[in-house]
Amino acid sequence: MAPVAKNDHIQIDKLTLGPFDTNSYIITCPLTRDSVVVDAPGEAAEILKGLKGTNPRYILITHSHMDHLGALLELKSKLRVPVAVHPLDAKNLPSPLEMLLGDGDTVSFGKIELRVVHTPGHTPGSVCFLTGKYLISGDTIFPGGPGKTQSPSALRQIIESITTKIFVLPEDTQIYPGHGNSTILKKEKAEFAVFSSRPHDPNLCGDVLWLSS
Repeated sequence: MAPVAKNDHIQIDKLTLGPFDTNSYIITCPLTRDSVVVDAPGEAAEILKGLKGTNPRYILITHSHMDHLGALLELKSKLRVPVAVHPLDAKNLPSPLEMLLGDGDTVSFGKIELRVVHTPGHTPGSVCFLTGKYLISGDTIFPGGPGKTQSPSALRQIIESITTKIFVLPEDTQIYPGHGNSTILKKEKAEFAVFSSRPHDPNLCGDVLWLSS
């Protein structure tokens, strides 16, 4: 587990877990020690170890792909806290839910408030979680491109999500994705400007990179 952000008001720790090296994030309020888990890829024991010394309040799910859910049932049974996901992805979760997340909703714990940002494209119910200058982006945006899409219409949808919901944020916003390293919004906007200045195959989808697709 490695802290990716830490100050007097918030701590964000990243764990890379499971067979697909999926990122799980533990967000903690330093003032109250209340915490949330974002995504449960696998290795529940590692997540539980990361939560030691905190008061877990929620398990938040960015989207319902199985590489983000492998430890969900065990975590839920051990922590006994609400699980939350967007309703369009809820049917794919392995257990009943206590909370549904809509665009603009807030999740509060300790002195921290997370805003839910609905960003469909990778899945219909994909969401990001925003607090201050920190964005947990799931598989919506990565360093260098959007999340994988299954059709040209899904690529158009995820690009619309990114440009209308994420690129409007301050350029120093730190982005923590569902796989790999973090990035900063200013860099992604600059690379997307290159992508959008070029013509593209109307059938483009899948793994797209701003600078080479």
